[in-house]
Amino acid sequence: MTSSSVVDELKKNQILELLDQGKRIDGRSLDEPREISIESHVIPKANGSARVRIGDTEVVCGVKIQPDRPFPDMGDKGIFICTAELLPLSHPTVETGPPGPDVIELARVVDRGIRESYMIDLSQLVIEQDKSVVGVFADNVVVDYDGNLFDACSYATTASLLSSKTPKWNFVNDVPTLVEGEEHPVPITTIPVSVTMGKIRNHIIVDPNADEWASMNARVTITSDSNGNICALQKGGNDGFTLEEIVQCGEISVRVGEQIRKKLKQIQQGDQ
Repeated sequence: MTSSSVVDELKKNQILELLDQGKRIDGRSLDEPREISIESHVIPKANGSARVRIGDTEVVCGVKIQPDRPFPDMGDKGIFICTAELLPLSHPTVETGPPGPDVIELARVVDRGIRESYMIDLSQLVIEQDKSVVGVFADNVVVDYDGNLFDACSYATTASLLSSKTPKWNFVNDVPTLVEGEEHPVPITTIPVSVTMGKIRNHIIVDPNADEWASMNARVTITSDSNGNICALQKGGNDGFTLEEIVQCGEISVRVGEQIRKKLKQIQQGDQ
């Protein structure tokens, strides 16, 4: 997959030399994400959808909402499940076939950030307790890869949920029955924002592009909610972070996340 991409040694050396000068290969500051664009309602037949571009990384997410059986130990809550897929056209190293460990991790990190922030009030998505609930399924498709799929898929999923409308069902004769013409926004409690940072030598950089991603020693994705509380963290890579570096990453994630949350709020306000 993309993480196995090999950066030309000359380019890698250039990245390192620039970082030692406090600069990055694309001219950004170390704590500056790339330009982010978010569009909602890009899939007309989905219950909610969004397209997110972070630099040249592009992800499309669609949300499907339908009745489902509750999990055995969660009969009083609806269901949320997130998936991810990379199209072969997104990068030369991507091949068809079942998802590899990197793609599985991608979906789980996005899912965890939304789930642990309690973005969706799942208690409001119950049709009949212990028998039938509303299932919310978010499917991410990577169209173009240029680094940092964690944040691109996270923002696409969040924007899709903010733009989603859920139909209403009544439980009649042990069957969930659709109420025609009645739908409501998905019950949202907060807007989670993930910020992914890479460590190259002793430098911490926000939103690594593909060349930087292939040069990283370690990475961390930190998700915060609307109140600035950190609710999820995922570390990857072969190297580690000192306690001071983790504290620094947490502070960066909250600060940068608040700027990105303003873009997501515009999606939410446009659908109210």
